[in-house]
Amino acid sequence: MAQYEHLPIYKKAMDMAVYVETIVRGFPRYHKYTMGSEMRALSHKILVLVVRANVEQDKRVMLTGVRDSLEELKILARISKELKVFANFNSFECLVKMIVEVSGQNEGWLRSQNPARPSSEGPGRERACIHGAPQPPQKQQGKA
Repeated sequence: MAQYEHLPIYKKAMDMAVYVETIVRGFPRYHKYTMGSEMRALSHKILVLVVRANVEQDKRVMLTGVRDSLEELKILARISKELKVFANFNSFECLVKMIVEVSGQNEGWLRSQNPARPSSEGPGRERACIHGAPQPPQKQQGKA
């Protein structure tokens, strides 16, 4: 199996998973076993997907899964904030910053996996105008 401990995204995702474990401990009982367990499971899933992406030939499927899981985690964090589940605002803020950091690294890795798209504006192709924008004047041929 390929090494993954050296990956910056893995290190950040691990820090995030450990942080989620720490803050969920402080949740009220009702939310600890509902929202908290979902947040913990998502943070673990993100780590597993990062490790799997590292060994896959086509990493895009796994990295898209990481993106989706991070979005789910962010939604749960926001719902938890609205329900005042976090011990303090700083806990929420720190978690969201970690999610954004991992998301940024994931998007960079995902972009590096996509082949460069050929430009649609090659020689002989005209640029399409934006809807509602005035059309450029057409050159008239044959008139002197």
